[in-house]
Amino acid sequence: RAFDGSYAEYVLLPNDQIYPIETKLEWDVLASIPETYYTAYGSFLSLEITDEDNVLVRGATSGLGVAFMKIVKGIHPSIKVTGTTRNIQKEDMLRREGFDDVVIDQEGELQTQKTYTKIVDLIGPKSIKNSIDHLSERGIICSVGQLGNEWYLDTFDPIIEMRGFKKLTSFYSGDVDEALLNHIIQLVETDQIQNVRPTKVFKLNQLVKAHEYVENEQESFGKVVVIP
Repeated sequence: RAFDGSYAEYVLLPNDQIYPIETKLEWDVLASIPETYYTAYGSFLSLEITDEDNVLVRGATSGLGVAFMKIVKGIHPSIKVTGTTRNIQKEDMLRREGFDDVVIDQEGELQTQKTYTKIVDLIGPKSIKNSIDHLSERGIICSVGQLGNEWYLDTFDPIIEMRGFKKLTSFYSGDVDEALLNHIIQLVETDQIQNVRPTKVFKLNQLVKAHEYVENEQESFGKVVVIP
């Protein structure tokens, strides 16, 4: 984001932005890991998830939402994971991907009365207060995405909003940890986290089509990768 040319076939990077890895993963799978699976894994760790939790993914049809669910299922197979979507037509896609239940997000309000012990909110400030309303007492919520295109949280009273011993956390993917990055790659290589392949793979000369797919709310789903 800080440099022009990120869509070029060849790029020149500062040494402090280069992280050595060892892997036999194919390029399309490897390309799915940073920043998507890396961010999802950091969010997973920040939520301190245990086998007793029931988890909600707000913004589940995104690449990050799908990745987070697969990490939870890979490390805690018995956990029930619920995903949200604004498009009822994507419910079957979410269930096929591995979500146990689906909740409709209608104009920023989740259409359910259920609460969850752990929530990852990928919509961000636009939905965080409604997500907190569905957080169980002593639960933890991780606000890590900004799919709602709002960057800052206004009129937020932490004493009132977080009553009931609730906790709010996050994860900043710009804090790259080499060991953490290699660990998530290892989890993928050993199949503890399965089916990491992206939903669609485009060539470099198909960038326009890739963006059209991602920005189409009726069609877009999961992770998209572009291969030079």
